Amino acid sequence: MAVARKEEPGVGLAQEVALKTGNEMAALAASQINYHIMGYYPITPSTEIAEFLDEMKAEGLHQIYMIEGEGEHSAAGICYGASTAGGRVFNATSANGLMYAIEQLPVQSGTRFPMVLDLVTRTISGPLDIRGDHSDLYFAMHTGWIVLLARDPQAVYDMNIMAVRIGEHPDVMLPVIVAYDGFFTSHQKRRVQFFRDAEVVRQFVGERKQPYTTIDPRHPITVGAYMNDPDIINNKYQMKLAMEAAYERVIPEVFAEYARLSGREYSLVDLYRMEDAEVAVFLLNSAAETAKDVVDRLRAQGYKVGVISPNVLRPFPVREIQKALRNVKALVIGDRADSLGGFGGSVSHEVKSALKDDPENRTLVATRIYGLGGKEFYDDEAESFFRLGLEIARTGRVDVPYDYSDVTAGDPAVRPVQALEPLRKEEVTLGLTQVEKDEATGELKVKVAPPRALTERPKRIVSGHGACPGCGIFSGIDTFLKGIEGDVVILFQTGCGYVVSAGYPYSSHRVTFIHNLFQNGAATLGGVVDMFEERVRRGEIPSGEDITFIMVSGDGGMDIGMGSAIGAALRNHKMIILEYDNEGYMNTGSQMSYSTPIGHMTSTTHIGPAGRGKTFHHKDTPQIMAATNIPYVFTGVEAFPQDLIRKAAKAQWYAKHEGLVYGKILSACPLNWRSEDKLGTKIVETAVNCCFFPLYEVEHGKTRITYNPEEKGKRVPVTEWLKMMGKTRHLLKPEFEPELRAFEQEVERRWQRLKAKHEHPLL
Repeated sequence: MAVARKEEPGVGLAQEVALKTGNEMAALAASQINYHIMGYYPITPSTEIAEFLDEMKAEGLHQIYMIEGEGEHSAAGICYGASTAGGRVFNATSANGLMYAIEQLPVQSGTRFPMVLDLVTRTISGPLDIRGDHSDLYFAMHTGWIVLLARDPQAVYDMNIMAVRIGEHPDVMLPVIVAYDGFFTSHQKRRVQFFRDAEVVRQFVGERKQPYTTIDPRHPITVGAYMNDPDIINNKYQMKLAMEAAYERVIPEVFAEYARLSGREYSLVDLYRMEDAEVAVFLLNSAAETAKDVVDRLRAQGYKVGVISPNVLRPFPVREIQKALRNVKALVIGDRADSLGGFGGSVSHEVKSALKDDPENRTLVATRIYGLGGKEFYDDEAESFFRLGLEIARTGRVDVPYDYSDVTAGDPAVRPVQALEPLRKEEVTLGLTQVEKDEATGELKVKVAPPRALTERPKRIVSGHGACPGCGIFSGIDTFLKGIEGDVVILFQTGCGYVVSAGYPYSSHRVTFIHNLFQNGAATLGGVVDMFEERVRRGEIPSGEDITFIMVSGDGGMDIGMGSAIGAALRNHKMIILEYDNEGYMNTGSQMSYSTPIGHMTSTTHIGPAGRGKTFHHKDTPQIMAATNIPYVFTGVEAFPQDLIRKAAKAQWYAKHEGLVYGKILSACPLNWRSEDKLGTKIVETAVNCCFFPLYEVEHGKTRITYNPEEKGKRVPVTEWLKMMGKTRHLLKPEFEPELRAFEQEVERRWQRLKAKHEHPLL
């Protein structure tokens, strides 16, 4: 968008004026700082930061080396390792992403390696919710990191720049979190200013100076040595001194220096009309801005009210809070997260502790939990906080010290209405697929009914889900399920398939459905399987009860969930893992997955003057799973339904009799593949016929190609597949010939290797 240029009065440094979101400002600040490394993993609502940075890099606007880990835990490890090597490091995450990475955070602070992490706050599941509250932030408070708060997009930019100076100060040497509200601040555009010349920012943050690194062979160091008593307490004492230095000197000095540079002033605690306030409301981040409007309205009515909101959460600004509240009669603290069982959120208890330590303070305090799961905080709710405070000040007592605000408790007598009739066993046990083992050869003989007869099997996932037009997930899964007889229990990992089919209070599933996060679906379903078998063994469930357990993964779930899947395979739980591969993290906006082929465009592998799409080949997940020696591995697509249904029947037999099965189906995603809705089946068929996605099975280690396009006279060039999708048409241009050749050669190499395995009796 067009921006205006502005010279700040008294500053003399040109700044631009524009409308931008918090995520845009975070990416802009990072690009101007020009970090050495960004290790990251996509998660809503922080994902945009990496997307914006990748787009800017494709245009040649910065030099940050961006590394997408296979999960947030890996991304945190990348960042930690990079920080020990002496460069500047950046990351961004949210909610369960922080939780998955969290064990790494105290390691980094405890070994004193600075970096910056943008935490775009979001509610922590379960149940899953992608909107913003502070439940992740409250966990982050206890990791030993400095925590800065940004209430609007302008503060996101400014805090990100100042965070570098604060964390790298020789008296601090701690990593820094910049936290701002998911969707409220991250996605809403506001008027902002930023330096026109990135060099201004780079001069302010200065050169990275680390007294020791892990890449200096002449001066070797040991990082993270095991500590005995009393070393660990001394380590924490030194961190305590670092936090005190940040609180007493470093943060105020950096804030003051930045104010002289930018014309924008920040204090440890933001006070709004608190000079004579008798009643105050304490809020973090964007909600405080809503409360300020209410303050103006109540002030006009003669009420002495104000808002207090910290800009720094760690170190906690104790003295500033004590001073601001010394003459306040009543304070209402709004916590956007609860410490369940603690009768108030973490911030409430810290504010109360600060007031208790001030002998001159007599403020009465009430806590209200609000805005969980991204629930909007409107003027009327903010006013209710002030009205509560005014009533406390009038009566001199707090009748309800802790409660939730603006909630509906629900009626325990009301039960959800069952909209879908559960499937009866007779409906799904029709004998449409029959599997018998040839005792002489050990081979499974599969009989599949004609396609028309297979339509008699009722769908386990019914219409009414919210998938995009042309989405291949449910047509592929439904085709697979036509080959499954009897009762099933299905677990979905997080992904499009889960989100669009099970949004509370609705469900598209006529069978028992479980959800767990990307990284742990296989272990979760493995626990279900083993508990079922154990209860059968103990006689708690009739021995004739027969259930097929199926885990559905996709949208990159076999990246972050690969470790869990391999663990389940090695334990050989009697279950099926079915992956729908749409070649990206489509549920979060089409970021690169490790299943994305080389050269393909995603929202984190842009095409531009300096952008070439994904830079490395996709992983061969079926071959990885086959290497775990599970009894059966297969690939399939809906375009070859009889092949897929036959493999489903085999998969069920093996899952019931021998152990874990893994299957991969290629699933069209018209939205992010940039293809026509109606072409999904044709596209996956062409993927098979060009040998990019061959159809085969690995049965007890023996590979068998189940459809050979060469033998059928139907093989086509890879370019026939690429030209059908907007995400890959650039590969047909002359300037992308190196990527095209690399892709074609890899497809051919894998196809020839597969044929060799097919022909060999032991492979």
